[in-house]
Amino acid sequence: MTLQLTVPSMSCSVCASKITKALQAVDANASIQADPTTKLVNVETQASETAIKEALAAAGYPVA
Repeated sequence: MTLQLTVPSMSCSVCASKITKALQAVDANASIQADPTTKLVNVETQASETAIKEALAAAGYPVA
């Protein structure tokens, strides 16, 4: 499943790195592109959308 999520609080490459690590904890095989410029996170994952959004919120980066 491919998800494109808007994360308004992602403002730098450190944020993108934290987001990537949080999502890899849910699905180690996920393909993740986090772009602080556009505030978009693209995730190709086997995990549920709910699990992905919960992981982002727990990391301090709730989805808009």
